[in-house]
Amino acid sequence: MQKFYSHGKLLITGEYVVLDGATALALPTRFGQSIEVKKAENGFIQWTSYDHEENIWFEAEIALDEITRHTVEQKEEDKFRKRLVFILREAHQANPKLLQKDKGFQVTTFTEFPLDWGLGTSSTLIANIANWFSIDPFELQEKTFGGSGYDIAVAIEDSAVTYELTKSGRSILTTSFHPDFSDSIFFVHLNRKQNSRESIQHYKKQEKEALATACEKISRLTHQVITCSSLSEFNLLLEIHEQIISQLINLPKVKTSFFPDYSGGIKSLGGWGGDFILATGGEAEQDYFRKKGYETIIPYSEMIL
Repeated sequence: MQKFYSHGKLLITGEYVVLDGATALALPTRFGQSIEVKKAENGFIQWTSYDHEENIWFEAEIALDEITRHTVEQKEEDKFRKRLVFILREAHQANPKLLQKDKGFQVTTFTEFPLDWGLGTSSTLIANIANWFSIDPFELQEKTFGGSGYDIAVAIEDSAVTYELTKSGRSILTTSFHPDFSDSIFFVHLNRKQNSRESIQHYKKQEKEALATACEKISRLTHQVITCSSLSEFNLLLEIHEQIISQLINLPKVKTSFFPDYSGGIKSLGGWGGDFILATGGEAEQDYFRKKGYETIIPYSEMIL
């Protein structure tokens, strides 16, 4: 049996602008996804996926010929199976030897976090499959899901990273982010998905000079966030970051929209309006969110590796 594991991710700085060259800070989570691969002799990949409560949420039987020879074109409604076959085909093209030398596999995945948390169900899967096939995970992601690649960097480094797309490729530097005030940082799941199409369209309409200026500001903020020594400075940096992105995507800050009376700092993570936000404060501030009906509140030490 082969086993592979990848950590989930949270993008602390640089959402949206990381695609245009801004330096972003990404952190690995304690929650991730594992994959176990056993050889079989039946000419199929028997795929079983378990969620964080050990319930099966996806099963499929995929003929090897469907991957290696494209013998079956899926027209079914199961979008995940169709996507999985596509990923496996791309992985096979990158390394044709793996599926040619064996006659089948039993593959089992285990996700440690709820699938709606947005911690990287896709990126951890890509990283694990790439590890299994011994191929470049960044290339596999580019050919399947796309994106900047910061989530893959976190998955394979198992460390906080600064991530930057440059003209010559990508710059990935491992770093550390466990500030003295980390016990005053927590994450709140908003339990909603945001349709970010309009905000992305607005972002793409920005002039190159405006984007370049924003990227420079966010890059500086990223390094200031990493080195800041006080919670008050951290809160100020979060507020400045939120203001810059708010103007770029033409959306109000999440604190303005939903928590205008909140006493601590708040920052959106990833696509604005959904999944987790980062908040600062103590137990009283956590109670603020509980009283508003937000049940998933995770302290920094329990979320970040």
